[in-house]
Amino acid sequence: MQTHFSIVQLADADIREADKILRACVHCGFCTATCPTYVLLGDELDGPRGRIYLIKEMLENDRPATAQVAKHIDRCLSCLSCMTTCPSGVHYMHLVDQGRARIEQTYRRPLGERWLRSLLALVLPRPTLFRLALLGARAVRPLSARLPGRLGALARMAPARLKGPGATERPRVFAAEGARKKRVALLAGCAQQVVAPEINEATVRLLTRHGCEVVVARGAGCCGGLVHHMGRDAHHFAKANIDAWTREMEKPGGLDAIVVNTSGCGVTVKDYGYLLREDRDYAAKAARVAALAKDISELVTEIGLGQRVGGIGGRVAYHAACSLQHGQKIRREPQALLAEAGFTVIEVPEAHLCCGSAGTYNMLQPEIATRLQQRKVANIESTGAALVAAGNVGCIEQIARASRLPVVHTVELLDWATGGPKPPALG
Repeated sequence: MQTHFSIVQLADADIREADKILRACVHCGFCTATCPTYVLLGDELDGPRGRIYLIKEMLENDRPATAQVAKHIDRCLSCLSCMTTCPSGVHYMHLVDQGRARIEQTYRRPLGERWLRSLLALVLPRPTLFRLALLGARAVRPLSARLPGRLGALARMAPARLKGPGATERPRVFAAEGARKKRVALLAGCAQQVVAPEINEATVRLLTRHGCEVVVARGAGCCGGLVHHMGRDAHHFAKANIDAWTREMEKPGGLDAIVVNTSGCGVTVKDYGYLLREDRDYAAKAARVAALAKDISELVTEIGLGQRVGGIGGRVAYHAACSLQHGQKIRREPQALLAEAGFTVIEVPEAHLCCGSAGTYNMLQPEIATRLQQRKVANIESTGAALVAAGNVGCIEQIARASRLPVVHTVELLDWATGGPKPPALG
């Protein structure tokens, strides 16, 4: 694709990166066939190629975002299926993130949208605030059918029962069982701690049982992905985590890995080196942290699955979270581990398509998200599986709200199969 940025524009590091990405695109359109919103809506501007043109026009002409640009970029899930499909290696993720930042800086949204986005950016990364918000949402949940649009969608997402704080919600060290093989930091995360603390607890049990000392570092928290994908500055979240994990790296024994069990967060942490590439104080530290980051399935594959408990198994539909299969290019490991643990793993039709969760997407674009949810659930239930496994809490919550099948994190099944308790969702 030809570009026409001026020399002055190319002095900006972000514009240089956008120019490089745009020039890689050859207009082939392969990406449209695997883009969930294009598949649903059939609009060129709701596919990657159309969005690339919109972003190019906005950046190249140094124009503020319009309502049309905001509409079609907002509809992008950032599922990154297009990056898996693209034969030219177009790094769409970095381009659409830059487009979102420009929209946030130059476009004034309607008051209701501004309020909702600000609320989500404030509440979701902070477990205490999020827990309080869910208490309020539960109070209006019986009225959700009468509430309009996004408000109704938010109310319907409130869980019927709130869970108490988990063991990883404060800084601490979990000792390895037996001889210590590795010392790892766990990203305890933000929203996951509130809606599914059992995932972190299963992760700690599994890793300590396999000889890992697990550290929940003081000062570490939200990865920043939720606000970053709304076009907002996430540098302070990234820097807080980098500082926390760098302190642990400098202690005796250092860190062998930074373990992430929410695949959406994994994409963000592995991208810290890019996010802070222009920051003199953090660029090197961010690159080091990004290099240490591993999805839980990568680490367990590396250390090997220990002795399994007999009699545990069943037919599992494995949902490949977009952030895992497209964002991190991790496809084989989770399914291979589940099979090794004694489960019969079943591929889901249209596995490349998003379930509609996508961070805050199901709250900001509930109509499209619901259509994708229903399509995903129909495909899952067509497999005849007894349960569903996934590697991302957003996908788990999204699918569980519409499916008759229990939905659990992959790590919960691996923990159960190697001596841990039965996952609560299967009870």
